[in-house]
Amino acid sequence: MKSFVFSFFLFISFFVPTDMQAKEIAYIDITSPDARRINIAVPWFVNKEQPGKLQVYGRDLSETLGDALDFHGIFSIIPYEQYGKTQNANWKSLGADFVVLGSYSLSAKGVQMEIRLLDVGGGDMLMGKRYKGNRNHEQSMLYKFTDSVIKNMTGQNGIASSKIAFVSDHNGFKEIYTTDILGKEIRQVTRHKNLVVSPRFLPGGRFLTYTSYHSGNQNLYITDLKQSKTTRPLSRRKGMNLAPAWSPDGKTMILTLSKDGNPDLFMCDRKGKIIKQLTRRSGINVSPTWSPDGKQIAFVSDRSGRPQIYTMHLKSGAVQRITFKGHENAEPNWSPDGELITYSSLVDGSYQIFTITARPSSAPMQITNGPGHHESPTWSPDGKQILFSYRSGRTQKVYAVLKDGTHMRQLFNMKGNQTYPQWTSNRN
Repeated sequence: MKSFVFSFFLFISFFVPTDMQAKEIAYIDITSPDARRINIAVPWFVNKEQPGKLQVYGRDLSETLGDALDFHGIFSIIPYEQYGKTQNANWKSLGADFVVLGSYSLSAKGVQMEIRLLDVGGGDMLMGKRYKGNRNHEQSMLYKFTDSVIKNMTGQNGIASSKIAFVSDHNGFKEIYTTDILGKEIRQVTRHKNLVVSPRFLPGGRFLTYTSYHSGNQNLYITDLKQSKTTRPLSRRKGMNLAPAWSPDGKTMILTLSKDGNPDLFMCDRKGKIIKQLTRRSGINVSPTWSPDGKQIAFVSDRSGRPQIYTMHLKSGAVQRITFKGHENAEPNWSPDGELITYSSLVDGSYQIFTITARPSSAPMQITNGPGHHESPTWSPDGKQILFSYRSGRTQKVYAVLKDGTHMRQLFNMKGNQTYPQWTSNRN
């Protein structure tokens, strides 16, 4: 165990000339309506021991890095075929804005990578990193570099190192799984062999809560993702113990309990002890989501006759309705910057994803269109993408879309159905 800890990661920035350090940083504004995708080339990584020979391992490293960059929705990856996979190409003639050049060396101890980001127009090396670790950590190294590239170009953290939880019936039962953004490392978390729903990460991503029916009641559990067999109950009250929203500091949660008959919202501490009841028999109250500043929640209630989205100021208890269009609005999720709430709404027989600001007079914006059902939306940690479950016929898969409705795609291909996706609220 000791050798694992010390060999996991060691990364050192390459030397960057002093005059480059002194230059004023100009970040790319990817939210501008005039912004175009950044053309970037990621040729095959080169083996330092055999620099003149392209190898499959170098291809795999390049493809993973390219896919992780493409995932963020701001890059256009220049195809290998346009320059023969080599690192010696005329990047300007190819229209590249940037190029990533990587090399590696393999040993009995693992792998070492050196990766550089070059500005084609200026001819400068914008960033360089060296990574060293075990072979089974190579993907994490590439994700870390991806996040550094995003930070360097936009001034905001990348999301390549984030994790996603979801429910799948891959093995015949609906169990919780986690995955990286590209679906390369899918891990089964629960093994209750029963119905499990509503995974929710705690801030930081180490702990995960979920609701399981395996004991005969809809109970709430928490598991430590660092220790796969450590699971304990948080709430086993009679009836619903469902879908907690965790406070930004991770010390309290708000969940739906029906111990007194009506599904109401309760604030509880981290051990499941009730601190305060927030709603009292004013319809069915479910699906809480916490604002990033910790002052408000949004939730769903049918107190007006149909499921609609409301907000509540936690200090005063004041409640206001914010959705007025649509007969069924559900599953709200507050964006990391506090500006928007995404939710699902029934439109012409299909559930679609919308966003809205947390004000009663706001007009909603429809994000998805077309046939099928788009459900359970959740924001990416950077607030630029929305993850959701797409249902077509009897098939359900996890999809993502940029918040302007573009770059919609299925994240990974896995046997069975995948539902209830949740993104880590911040990176691990």
